[in-house]
Amino acid sequence: MTPRTISIERARRIALAAQGFADPRPSGAADVRHLRRVLGRVGLLQIDSVNVVCRAHYMPVFARLGAYPVERLDAMAGPVAGSRPGGELFEYWGHAASLLPVEDQPLFRWRMAGEPVWTGIQAVLDAHPDYLDRVMADVAEAGPIPASGLSDPGRRRETGWWGYGRGKLALEYLFAIGKLGAYRTPHFERLYDLPERILPPDVLAAPTPTREEAHCELLLKSARAHGIGTVADLADYYRLKKTPARRLLDALVAEGALEAVRVRGWDTPAYLHPEARAPRKISAKALLCPFDPVVWNRERAERLFDFHYRIEIYTPSHKRRFGYYVLPFLLDDSIAARVDVKADRQAGALRLRAAHLEPGHDAERVARELAASAREMAGWLGMGEVRVERKGDLAAALAGWVEDGG
Repeated sequence: MTPRTISIERARRIALAAQGFADPRPSGAADVRHLRRVLGRVGLLQIDSVNVVCRAHYMPVFARLGAYPVERLDAMAGPVAGSRPGGELFEYWGHAASLLPVEDQPLFRWRMAGEPVWTGIQAVLDAHPDYLDRVMADVAEAGPIPASGLSDPGRRRETGWWGYGRGKLALEYLFAIGKLGAYRTPHFERLYDLPERILPPDVLAAPTPTREEAHCELLLKSARAHGIGTVADLADYYRLKKTPARRLLDALVAEGALEAVRVRGWDTPAYLHPEARAPRKISAKALLCPFDPVVWNRERAERLFDFHYRIEIYTPSHKRRFGYYVLPFLLDDSIAARVDVKADRQAGALRLRAAHLEPGHDAERVARELAASAREMAGWLGMGEVRVERKGDLAAALAGWVEDGG
């Protein structure tokens, strides 16, 4: 049977609805139910150390809910006020380092079991054969602990792997293979502990699926979070390999778990989740961080929104086109602008260092809505004002709306 064809406009609305942008924002203060709804949509939150605006995992929730207390998300991911860990989320390698629902932990045991022995840790073990056992003993006795809490943490840069000392390298390796769990302090430092002191007992006791079973389930979760996507899209969400993913996706289509479709303008087949909604209209307004699922796959963002996006943090300043930490601005069902944002904590101001309009959008409307979103973000971050620097073709209009306050 010939797959049905879906317009790019409909695919865009499906994708945004799947990511929660068709859901109403809370009428009052966001609570844990709202956070669970967002997490149920996106499936994971990518973690990144960049703190130009705020930590990356906080921002997708803000994009979908507006201002919310980040302490509620922290409470779901680890200990609060000295209580023992064991929230609703755990950290592991999902889409890079990620916060994931604890019930999904069995789906990643194949990755834990398949981790190779890194070159750096092998060098440590050649010199100190019992070192991993000593690290495990330290954690068992004193955990949760950072690398500096080990009895023999070693010196930084002794291994050559990210400049880690042997203690940090050992902890990261044990975390990767599932022998240890980890969570973050409010200052973003990783603390390591035994899995049984982090994960709920029922999760630890859950049966381990086969690699293929786990991949099928992860692809279905990815399809639900995408609404619609290609093999590359769906495999990338949990960093699975495309070739085996294609075979599994075709099997899921044969079972009726997914529908094979075409999207007009895409040169590869797509897969539609049966729960995907296609609202007649998306009325969204959100600043997206570079690690938001809507834009983290740059090739998908270009296919869906005709939006070419690259993070320029590591680009020399004189070669940057749009700025250092550029946030796409989602307005309704399209990306209407991009703005270089910095939370200037010393000055108590959210600085918009450059603002550029995307082709085909009305500058005044975009500037008005972007100004409102920037003020909302500033308030959420505890910043007293928004400052606009006159760089970019949208900056003048944006400054007018920010200064006007309307």
